[in-house]
Amino acid sequence: MNNKNSDELFMLRCIQLAEKGKGNVAPNPMVGAVIVYEGKIIGEGYHMQYGEAHAEVNAINSVYDKSLLQKSTIYVSLEPCAHFGKTPPCADLIASHKIPRVVIGMQDPFAKVNGLGIKKLKNAGCDVKVGVLEKECRGLNKEFITFHAKKRPYIILKWAQTTDGFIDKIRTDADEQKPNWITNEVCRSLVHKWRTEVQAIMVGTNTVAIDNPKLNIRSWAGKSPLRIVIDKDLKLPENLFLFDKTVPTIVLNKIKNKQENNIEYKKLDFSENFLNELIDFLYKKEINSLFVEGGQQLLNSFIENNLWDEARIFTGNIEFKKGISSPQITGKIISEDSVGNSMLTIYKPVGNNL
Repeated sequence: MNNKNSDELFMLRCIQLAEKGKGNVAPNPMVGAVIVYEGKIIGEGYHMQYGEAHAEVNAINSVYDKSLLQKSTIYVSLEPCAHFGKTPPCADLIASHKIPRVVIGMQDPFAKVNGLGIKKLKNAGCDVKVGVLEKECRGLNKEFITFHAKKRPYIILKWAQTTDGFIDKIRTDADEQKPNWITNEVCRSLVHKWRTEVQAIMVGTNTVAIDNPKLNIRSWAGKSPLRIVIDKDLKLPENLFLFDKTVPTIVLNKIKNKQENNIEYKKLDFSENFLNELIDFLYKKEINSLFVEGGQQLLNSFIENNLWDEARIFTGNIEFKKGISSPQITGKIISEDSVGNSMLTIYKPVGNNL
C-alpha cells in the first residue's frame, strides 16, 4: 500500500472514531486520532465529552510503550489545538512526545487555532501533512465550521407533509390537543435520533398550543436538546409539557428576561430583525446547531431569509385534502430514501458544500 492510500485509510479510522462523540462534545468539534507505528495502529482515541480530554490526549494515553511515539505517525481529523482552553494545547503535547510525523485532515477554522497548531508542530520539527480526506473531515464537523465561519448555528429545518402538500389539518377549538401524525413510528424514531445530535430544538407558538409537544428523547438513547419556544406575549399555559422543567428550555418573548429553575425567559425584539436577534443570541450562547421543527410560519421565516443549511422533509403516505400548506423550498436534493411507507428527502441550499 502506498503512502497516500495508507494516509487515507488511517484518516478514515480517525473519522470513524470522531463520530462516536456526536451529541456529546458540542460546541467543540468531533475529533478522532490514530497513532501508527510501522504500518500498525498502536493507539487511538476521540474527543468523548465536552470539556474533557481531546482526541490526541486519549490516543497518546492509549499507547502502552511510549518510546514508540518517537518513531510513529499521529493522524488527526482536525488540526491540533494551540491554545489553553478547558484543556492544554494538543500541539504542545504532540511536540513534547517528539512524534515525528503528523497527518491532519483539515485546518481548524476557530480563530484561536486556525493554522497556529500546524505552525507550532512545524516549529518543533514535525513533518506535517494537511488535507487528507479534507472533504470528509469538513462534513464531519459542518456545525462547528458553520458556527465559526458564519457566526451562527448550523440550521436544520424539518417537517412532515402529506402527498397532497399539507403539514396539518385545519384545527377547531373542539379538536384534541395532539399532533395529526403524517408519518410512521420509524420516522418518529429517526427524528428522536436527530434530536440527540443537535444542541437546540425550536418550535413556534402555534405548534406548542396545538400539539403540546415534549421535544425530548423517547425513542432513542441520548441527551435531549435545549428546547426553544416562541411565546411572544407569554400566553402559553404553564401546564404544557415544555414547561415541565425536565429539560432546559428558553422562552423567547417581548416582555421579560428571567431565569426560573431551568427555564430561561429571553426578551427579544419581534420586529423585522427578529431572526437576526435570535441568531445573535444563539451564537453568544455557543449553540452551534439548531433543529427547527415547526410550524409553517416559523419554517417559512427561515426559508425566506435564507437561514438554513439542511431541510429534512418527510412525505407520508396520506392525504388531508385540505389544511395548512407545507413550506415551499428550493435547493439541491442530497438524498431521497424510503422510510417504511414514507419518503425522506434532504435538501441543501445551492452553493452549500458542507
